[in-house]
Amino acid sequence: MKKNIAPSLLAANFFDLSSQLELLKKGDIEVLHLDVMDGMFVPSISFGMPVISSLRKSVDFFFDVHMMVENPERYIEDFYKSGANGITIHFEACKHIDRCIAQINSFGLRSGIAINPATPVSLLQNIISEVDMVLIMSVNPGFGGQKFIPYSLDKVRELSKLRDEKNKNLIIQVDGGVGVDNIKELSDAGVDEFVAGSSVFKGDILKNILDLRNAMGRHKV
Repeated sequence: MKKNIAPSLLAANFFDLSSQLELLKKGDIEVLHLDVMDGMFVPSISFGMPVISSLRKSVDFFFDVHMMVENPERYIEDFYKSGANGITIHFEACKHIDRCIAQINSFGLRSGIAINPATPVSLLQNIISEVDMVLIMSVNPGFGGQKFIPYSLDKVRELSKLRDEKNKNLIIQVDGGVGVDNIKELSDAGVDEFVAGSSVFKGDILKNILDLRNAMGRHKV
């Protein structure tokens, strides 16, 4: 399965956003991770449909919308209309997770479930065959720049085994504290998509992307 680095827009310099997105294109980035936060499920507030709609008119990345939002079913159709290519909702934020995933799938979007650090992988046993992706949060959601939680690696390994049993096409994504020091170990454990914020946007963006790919053991991912 192809492996992707998915830069998190939240870590970008919004004053210089256009030129930074151009650098991502030059770096052969395909997936842009868009963190939507409502100030309720997580303490922070980020951006919503108007920003995504505006970006959609100008760039052709795969828009990976990560909804850190209470009752996400209220907004799934709106994000679809705004230009999302994939929507990930939190297991902890949705009362009727099967219904929410069915709603995402009905729009032909990539469907994903995110789980917080303390949420066991085993809770996904029954729903994993219905989704395209599972996101392992390797930090507590809501803030950038946090340190990777070490036991997240064990969760990735457990999820990789569950994928072999239940959904061989499942994409495993990890978000939080991903950098050159841990990306290869995460890749070897089974991660396919690496959400990276400051490790991409802080400093030389093109060099950071190359360093991450080289650290993974491949020149181009």
